[in-house]
Amino acid sequence: MPQRSTHVVTALLRAWSDGDPEAQDELFPLVYGELKRLARRRMAAERPWHALQATALVNEAYLRLVDIRRVRWEDRVHFFAVAARVMRRILVDEARARRTRKRGGGVPPVSLDRDLGVAAPPGTDIVDLHDALTSLSAVDPRKARVVEMRFFSGLTAEETAVVLSVSPETVQRDWRLAKVWLLRELKRMPT
Repeated sequence: MPQRSTHVVTALLRAWSDGDPEAQDELFPLVYGELKRLARRRMAAERPWHALQATALVNEAYLRLVDIRRVRWEDRVHFFAVAARVMRRILVDEARARRTRKRGGGVPPVSLDRDLGVAAPPGTDIVDLHDALTSLSAVDPRKARVVEMRFFSGLTAEETAVVLSVSPETVQRDWRLAKVWLLRELKRMPT
C-alpha cells in the first residue's frame, strides 16, 4: 500500500473510532484489496471445495469488524491484525461446524509446512491449530500474538514489532520459539 494511502487509511480508522460513519464507508474500498489478499492467503490452506470463498470471508470479516464496539483503531497495521484474528475465528467456527456435521471426519489438514515453516503432524487442521494457539496464549500471550499476526495476517516481522511495541529481533525470536512449541503441541493432540 503506498505511503499516502497508508496515511489516509489511518486517518479514516481514527475518524471511524471517533464515531464518523462516513469514514467507515470511505474505508472499505481502500482496504478491500488487502483484506482480499489476506483472505486468499488463509483460503489457500483450506480444501479447494471449502464452503467459504475469499470474497465471502472478506465480507463476513468486514461485517464483524464493523460490528465491533469500542475499538480505538491505532493504524492500518492494527486494523489488519484485528481483521486477521476475525478471519481466523470465522474459519475456526466453520471448521468446528463442519466437524460437528461430519462427527469429526473429513476436516482437511492445514498446510503448516509453507506458512509456519515446520512440518506439521499428519491430519492437523485449523481447529487443532486454533486449540494449540489458545494453549500457547495461556503460557505466553506475546508469542501467540506473533503467530497470529505472522501466520494469520501475513504481517512482516517489522509490522508485527510495531503492533506489539517490541523489536523485530524479538518478533523473530518469538516466531521461532512459537513454531517449535506449536509443533510439539500439535504432535500431542489426538488425531
